[in-house]
Amino acid sequence: MGLTKVNHPDLLDLASDTGATVFPKGTTAERPVSPEAGYIRFNTTDNVMETYDGTEWLVLDTLVPLPYTVDYLVVAGGGSGGNGVIGSRSGGGGGGGGGYRTSFGISGGNSSSENNLILDPGAQYLITIGAGGSGIVNNIGNTGENSTFSTITSLGGGGGGRAYTLATSGLIGGSGGGGGGDVVSGGTKTGGSGTSGQGSNGGNGFSSNMNPSGGGGGGAGAAGFNAPSDNNGGSGGNGIQSSITGTAIYYAGGGGGAPWDADVGGGVGVGGLGGGGAASNSSTSNGINGVSNTGGGGGAGTTDYISGSGGSGVVILRMPTANYSGTTTGSPTVTTDGSDTILTYTSSGTYTA
Repeated sequence: MGLTKVNHPDLLDLASDTGATVFPKGTTAERPVSPEAGYIRFNTTDNVMETYDGTEWLVLDTLVPLPYTVDYLVVAGGGSGGNGVIGSRSGGGGGGGGGYRTSFGISGGNSSSENNLILDPGAQYLITIGAGGSGIVNNIGNTGENSTFSTITSLGGGGGGRAYTLATSGLIGGSGGGGGGDVVSGGTKTGGSGTSGQGSNGGNGFSSNMNPSGGGGGGAGAAGFNAPSDNNGGSGGNGIQSSITGTAIYYAGGGGGAPWDADVGGGVGVGGLGGGGAASNSSTSNGINGVSNTGGGGGAGTTDYISGSGGSGVVILRMPTANYSGTTTGSPTVTTDGSDTILTYTSSGTYTA
C-alpha cells in the first residue's frame, strides 16, 4: 500500500487507502535490542500487537468489547389466597399474580413494552427471584416477594382478603389480591389495586348475611373477577403470554376466590392462566398453590385449612449469542432460539456481561 506525504512533512495520510498497513513482526526473542517509547510491532509468539512505553512491552487491546442490549422478563412472586375466620366457612379472596415487567412484548396491565437494557462487558448484574406469599389459616393472604434484574423491579402479588365478620379488602401488589366476602350487607370489600405497568386489580368480594364470597386475584393481563353472587367465588384474572424463550407461556395469573361453602354447591373460583391456583373445593381441603416460577397467585382457602401459597417468580434474559459471556451464578437454564441465547433464572444469581 502506498503512503502519501501531505502538507506536514512528518505526517502520513492513510485516509484515502483501502488496503492495510504492515507493521514489523517477529517473536518475543526478536524484539529490538534498544527499543524506544512508541515502538509498535506484532508479536508472533503471543499473536498480539504490542507497544513499548519506554519501560516495558505492553499488549495493545485491539478487541475492545462494546456494550450490548438484552431483553428481559421479570416476574415477581404471587400472593397467597385469603381465608375466613373461626366460625365461618370461607369466602376469602384469591391471591394476586406477581408483577410482570418485560421489554419483549406487552408488559403488565397490557402496557407498552419497556426499553431493553444496555449491559457493560465485564459488569456483574444481580438477579433476585421473589418467593410466593406463604399460605395462611384464617387470615389475610400474604403478599409475594419482589423479583429484580439490574434496575428492573417487579412487585410481589397482593394477598387475598379475609372473609366474614373481620372481612378485609385484598392487598395491593404487582396485581392486587381479591377482596374477602363480608357478612355485613352492603359492606363489600374491594380487590387490591395492581401496580401500573405491572398488573391488574383484584376482584371485589360479595357481601351477604347468608353466603359472602371472595373475589378473584388480579392477573398481569386481566383484573380478577368479582364474586358474582351468594356462595360463588370470583375467578382469578389471566396473566400474559410471553414468547421470550421461543415458546409462548403464560405468567402471573391470579388465584381464585372462595365461595362461602363449597360443600353445598358453592361455585369455586378458578385460577387465571399463568399459574393461578383455584380456591378450596370443600370444607376440608386447602387452597391450590400458584405454580412455581410463574408468579401465579394462590387460591383462597377454607376455614381451618391452608390457603394456596403464591407461585415463585422468574427472570428470563435474552441476548445475541455473539454477546453471551457464559459467566453466570444461580444455575440458570441456558437455551437458544435462532441467533439468541436465553437464560432462565428460577433461583437468585448473577450474570456477568
